[in-house]
Amino acid sequence: MLYRLYYIFSSGKKKYFLNQLCNLLGFVPGKVSLYIAALSHRSVKERTSENNERLEYLGDAILGGIVADYLFMKYPYKGEGFLTEMRSKMVNRQMLNDIAIKMGLKKITSFNKHDNSLKSSQIFGNALEALVGAVYIDKGYRKTKAWVIKKIIIPHLFIEELEHVEINQKNKLYSWANKGGKILEFETLEERLENGRRLFRVGAVVDGEVIAEGKAFNKKDASQIAAQNAVDKLNLA
Repeated sequence: MLYRLYYIFSSGKKKYFLNQLCNLLGFVPGKVSLYIAALSHRSVKERTSENNERLEYLGDAILGGIVADYLFMKYPYKGEGFLTEMRSKMVNRQMLNDIAIKMGLKKITSFNKHDNSLKSSQIFGNALEALVGAVYIDKGYRKTKAWVIKKIIIPHLFIEELEHVEINQKNKLYSWANKGGKILEFETLEERLENGRRLFRVGAVVDGEVIAEGKAFNKKDASQIAAQNAVDKLNLA
């Protein structure tokens, strides 16, 4: 089967992609076109059927459910608040982006490499979610759950350490602003529809100056990303 796939992907670039994909997944994909779409940003493929936005939407829901189930079983005596916070720590945009880069998705994700803003954005975390969506369609829920636990949770998400991580970067930024006598606000800089979903661009504004921005499909996530970017920029971590 692997030989047949290599025959279909005859060009050197596609051979490299398939080889890297198989190494990353740990199995031979059944529907290769799904994975090509999952790892294609809209900056290079505008058609919704060819880029990863729909698969990202699906993968986000599947990944969140798998993580929720994992935590529910691991912590049988913990309450909803603890479980919700832990899930947020595990699947927040920055965390997923870091994991995606460590897994090697940056090497095989297609995006406009001339757009420097994309290189430092969250598109690789989005691609990881889309990849989860592709695995789900290709292999079903049970195999996707096993894959997520084996390839994402166990090697990259150290649960005991995450229990002690401060997730709310906004609080950290507000504390910094208060100590310095600065005025910190989070402003919606842009709001637009993107493939039927409302995308928000939020800025962390200090004394009237935008020092960092974040994009997400809800204001809360966008402001947290903006806060994280501001914390990184100010070396507050």
